[in-house]
Amino acid sequence: MAVERTATLVAVTDHGADTRSLFLDLPGGLDFRPGQFVSCLLPVDGERLTRPYSIASSPEHADRLELLLNLVPDGAGSQHLFDLPIGGTIQLTGPWGTFALDRAPDAETVFLADGTGIAPIRPMLHRAAATASRPLHLVWATTNPFWADELRAIDGLSVTIIAPSALEATVRARWVDADDDRSRHFFVCGVGDIVPRLRDLLRGSGYARRAVQYERW
Repeated sequence: MAVERTATLVAVTDHGADTRSLFLDLPGGLDFRPGQFVSCLLPVDGERLTRPYSIASSPEHADRLELLLNLVPDGAGSQHLFDLPIGGTIQLTGPWGTFALDRAPDAETVFLADGTGIAPIRPMLHRAAATASRPLHLVWATTNPFWADELRAIDGLSVTIIAPSALEATVRARWVDADDDRSRHFFVCGVGDIVPRLRDLLRGSGYARRAVQYERW
């Protein structure tokens, strides 16, 4: 049975466009890998909803977790979290998930984030930059690049921010049609059909199955 922990909301950052970061203090910290998530157990209308949220902060700050979330229309879970006051508590379990990075692959590595799919990729980028010997690239498809300055300041990382509608074409042009090099590794995260489309595009063009890791929300 998963062990439940109690975290306390200590700060909120409003990124606009119904997107927020929640900062949670967790006594004793949480031993997690960059890219993993926690499951939040939320009391809503007499029920207990389970909602997974990627950890957007780094393991080096394990006693304060940052969760990034959108307010989902008619989403009871996200509405509960948006309404939670400072000092409110959240029951959670975890960490969970195999979409994770402990150190940079020994190959050129490309991170593809669609919208708030940047959440698990953000700590991956910091870890990768600290351990990389090969080039690192981020393509973030978003209309709200609230972490742009932070990400562009990461040593050794090239950052491209584009419109969500241009993500698939950009990947095809840069890493499928531009050359025959198929040694790269990819980490892909986002919402909806774009994630399996990118996975299939890359694997179908000759990249190794294990070299294309992905998480779809």
